[in-house]
Amino acid sequence: MKSTKLTLFGILSAFAFFIVMSGQTAIAKTYVIGLSIAITGPTSDVGSPYAKGVEDYCKFTNDAKLLGNDKVECIIRDDAYQTATTKRNFEDYMDQDMVIYLNYSTGSTLGLKRDFEEEEIAVLPASFHAGNLDDSNYIFLPIASYSEQALGLVEYIVNNHKGGKPKFALFLHPSAFGRGPLEDVKKGITAGLQAELVEVVEHGKDLDYTAMIKRLLSKGVQYVVSQTVQPPVATLLKDAQRLGKAANSFGEKGKLTFLGAHYAGGPDLVALAGTAANGTFWTTSYTMTIEQGSDAIPIHLAKTYGRGEDLGKSQNYMNGIMVCQIAIEAMKRAKAKGKSIGKATLYEELNAMNGANAYSPGTTVGPVTFSKSDRSGVDSLQLYRAVDGVFRSYGKPFTSEYYRKIK
Repeated sequence: MKSTKLTLFGILSAFAFFIVMSGQTAIAKTYVIGLSIAITGPTSDVGSPYAKGVEDYCKFTNDAKLLGNDKVECIIRDDAYQTATTKRNFEDYMDQDMVIYLNYSTGSTLGLKRDFEEEEIAVLPASFHAGNLDDSNYIFLPIASYSEQALGLVEYIVNNHKGGKPKFALFLHPSAFGRGPLEDVKKGITAGLQAELVEVVEHGKDLDYTAMIKRLLSKGVQYVVSQTVQPPVATLLKDAQRLGKAANSFGEKGKLTFLGAHYAGGPDLVALAGTAANGTFWTTSYTMTIEQGSDAIPIHLAKTYGRGEDLGKSQNYMNGIMVCQIAIEAMKRAKAKGKSIGKATLYEELNAMNGANAYSPGTTVGPVTFSKSDRSGVDSLQLYRAVDGVFRSYGKPFTSEYYRKIK
């Protein structure tokens, strides 16, 4: 009898242990977030800090238990700006039950659009190309598009230029990323924006822009709006400074005033251009860390994970953090409603992120809002101007009047 009781006790104990362990397994889950990005190759100066931002916010999510006992696994792979590699990475992530995807380049976002539709998975790209949203249900732009940024800068030129119709040039990256806003800027002018687009320059690997600067000035150009990454802009600014052709004040006659969209400016530009960046105007939907104050999220994460304060100041690092913030927030909201976290529920939560349910991540100048009819996140833009090596806010957040007219 004693032996029978002991055996029964052992069986019951084993069963109880199984129940406890099963409960723990049900409670503690791991969700895969995938990122394919150019850590090497073209635009790696943007991709490398961006990837670190995603990596660090994923670590923070687990360390701070933002999802309770659940965790995220962020798989980050270098695609060297090659769409074929991006596609292979994406397919492999899907085999690993990825629940939300963070893509990088404009070319691969456009190239994989049908894949996203077939897999029915929400995608947050680093590309803010307005065309990403055409014929797509699953791509969500984190902030205002390149088109809205470029048009906003041209509107600023028109509203603040003295004497007649201002003449400007576009300085573009030779890719879908760079060319993205060109047609929308032209549409804005056709719709009544009183500015003259004199020349479009798709830069190569030029080490000297002396001839271009002289040519633009000879045509009466006073403003250059850049839609590219920081290195070519830094070279352009340094050449203008060397030639004495960089404007000391906005719209100074006989000189060039430089303005840039998100990836063409910011602290990373100052690091490359030095004093030549002073006076440059720049727009983005992000709040720079100097504006955020001592509690700046990127500075805190950079220090926590041994990145150094300089990386913490990078808008590209903050960009990676912010897209990951959106993904984690969607997970938190799904969990709060008792939903199982998966592709479908995260897609639902993103589309419900509006009105009273808008999301304020603390890294942007306005809230993130999405819906089935509006998948462009932060609608507001902030103009910045580089003074003494620091980009500081210049005026209040704004939206582009003409972007809404042409859309």
